[in-house]
Amino acid sequence: MKRIEVLKHCISVLAVVLFGAVAFLFIAYGLLYKNPEFIENYFTLIFWLSFSFFALAIILGIIFYFLRKQSLYRLTICLLIFLDICAAVFYALCATGLIGKINSVQALREYISGSGSMAAVLYIVFCFLQVVLLPVPGSVAVAVGVAMFGPLKCALFSFAGIVLGSFVAFAVGRWVGYKAVCWIVGKESLDKWLEKLKGKDYLILSIMFLLPMFPDDILCFVAGLSSMTWRYFIVMIVITRALSVVSTSYSFELIPFNTWWGILIWIGLFGLVVAAFWLVLKYSDKIDAFIKSKFNVNKR
Repeated sequence: MKRIEVLKHCISVLAVVLFGAVAFLFIAYGLLYKNPEFIENYFTLIFWLSFSFFALAIILGIIFYFLRKQSLYRLTICLLIFLDICAAVFYALCATGLIGKINSVQALREYISGSGSMAAVLYIVFCFLQVVLLPVPGSVAVAVGVAMFGPLKCALFSFAGIVLGSFVAFAVGRWVGYKAVCWIVGKESLDKWLEKLKGKDYLILSIMFLLPMFPDDILCFVAGLSSMTWRYFIVMIVITRALSVVSTSYSFELIPFNTWWGILIWIGLFGLVVAAFWLVLKYSDKIDAFIKSKFNVNKR
């Protein structure tokens, strides 16, 4: 029995070390290409900052495990797995030289146009993975797409990937997500939060999907855990994703970040979004009842 316990402890510790080491190695090998110029100029600083970050994450994960902080330990594991994916993408960008073209929109679009239809396919896959695997807000993926393809093609490609990913994430949340989230945060905590959301899940989740500041992947999994029906989710996700993707695509093209008036406009838009969200929450009961009455929601 003691041997089994020792083996369990060793595997748990090695998991943290392995995931952290893999992420750091991808980052380190990517940095060795020293592209773009910023990485070359600050190579030593970036290298040691990366090493310190992953070393700290590994140490904290081990400490959480031995202190029996299971939720924090599991969150650390999930974070390191996510960083593995991001680090692998970073290495691929460095190895292909694409990262050096990101600073120039024109150079990036010329590079993309030279790669044919494969670039569009890869971007759609990226948007799909952004929802299913990568906890990145959809607005970030759209901003990348605008730089690559322009607003119209970006809206079409990102809509296809995000909607498909949303359906898959909702299905995962509905069928296996409860057990997965229970493993991370614990059954008692998860049930408590689902109880708080119950009764307002249709309204709150719909508004959060419409606004650009919330991560799509988490929302789709949460929607799968909620009382939201498949019928409502499909209609809601198609409408909200179409509105948000199109508006975000053209907003990034028309409102620049490198001018004072552009920054003021973005600040104003952010304020309007926050105000609208607050008003919706204030009258949430009435609006949620209206939405449910239109979709005849009586059961999951």
